[in-house]
Amino acid sequence: MTKKGRILGEDAGGYKVFRSIAYAKAPTGELRWKRPQETEPWEGVYDATLFKTRCPQRLPQEYAPPEDLYNREFYNTYDFIPARSEDSLHLSIWTPDCRPEKKYPVAVWIHGGGFGSGFGFEKEFDGAAYCQRDVILVTINYRLGIFGFFVHPWLCAEDEHGACGNYGIYDQVAALNWVYENIEAFGGDPENITVFGQSAGGASVRALVSSPLTGNKIKRAIIQSGIFPSSGFDCSKPEDVMPYGIEFAERTGAGSLEELRALPWEKLVELYWEYCLEKPEERMGWCHPVADGILLEDTVDELLKQGRIKDIPYIVGSNADDLVEMPEKTKGKNMFYDGCIRWCEDREEAGGCPSWLYYFTRRLPGSEDGAFHSAELWYMFGTLKRCWRPMEAHDYALSTKMLDYWTSFMKYGNPNGEGEEEWPAYTKEHPYMKEFF
Repeated sequence: MTKKGRILGEDAGGYKVFRSIAYAKAPTGELRWKRPQETEPWEGVYDATLFKTRCPQRLPQEYAPPEDLYNREFYNTYDFIPARSEDSLHLSIWTPDCRPEKKYPVAVWIHGGGFGSGFGFEKEFDGAAYCQRDVILVTINYRLGIFGFFVHPWLCAEDEHGACGNYGIYDQVAALNWVYENIEAFGGDPENITVFGQSAGGASVRALVSSPLTGNKIKRAIIQSGIFPSSGFDCSKPEDVMPYGIEFAERTGAGSLEELRALPWEKLVELYWEYCLEKPEERMGWCHPVADGILLEDTVDELLKQGRIKDIPYIVGSNADDLVEMPEKTKGKNMFYDGCIRWCEDREEAGGCPSWLYYFTRRLPGSEDGAFHSAELWYMFGTLKRCWRPMEAHDYALSTKMLDYWTSFMKYGNPNGEGEEEWPAYTKEHPYMKEFF
């Protein structure tokens, strides 16, 4: 029983799953390109026994050849790929068979996908291993691409603050608020919430810990392959991306915001990808968070430098072959490596809570793709059996180790739990980096 009404989930044996709960109203019609609106209470029972929809997008399966790395890895079966809909602002919850006298720590996962694709229940995501370690897992959907990060003068003109963009991040804030208000009904502790994410999900975590709108609801955070070398892809000034928004709107043929909102989402997705792929190096990253003055008072890089992010414990890290060509690149050369070190050093200089640094170097068996971008997801979700690769005993042991560190951090704000090899926090004097190999 939540503050909105009763929710029916599934007993999975040892834990329970509540799938695709609406945390905000469907952002359709007049609500398209508006900040998320709170759902109304309902009568009866909300059926959360099935995963529902993903936000409008294109996945690699829909445009890339079958041999594409990400097609083979994560999108090689339609069993885990739902229909698309603008009505997809949902979250899912995996919770242990809770003991009434105990409040469980909560982990809120934000998926990656370049701010343009992905969803909260992809095949590599699952909460069973977290429940086994007495942690509640929540995964969320949020608006993507042109629906989540459109910046245009028409939108600024209708906004009471003269701001626009960041709709996908506002969705994440709304999901966090929903969790904070309702997770006790699932056995969770609202005062012990960790946010974590990978790639664009990691960049989203950076935005959330840099925003005044999240208050004190985040107690710790994990950023996986999401600290970019400099602001640009993960956050910029509105004026830097406004020209793209204006040009895109012109391409649609719409003469007003009303006409733009009347276009079917299918048409907008098609036009968005056509526009981006014409000049991919220039345009692929224009739909991303911006410093709108409300959710983000400056770019995330500047806020970090100014010490204006949450003083909480962090785990940050990257993979050996993160978004780089193989096999020429060597340790220390991926695009996130230096950003993670800079993060730890800036946090140390600001004082306060520590940061722990990791480096995932396991070359996954079955191919020459190495420790590629997203490779660690199978391990820190404990879903190796869903992967096509010939995983070895070593891989399962590595997964157990990562899960133990991640969940100890979620429980205590420190990855060092009982029986685990010590993982010292990073300092300039002792620049320790935990390698997962």
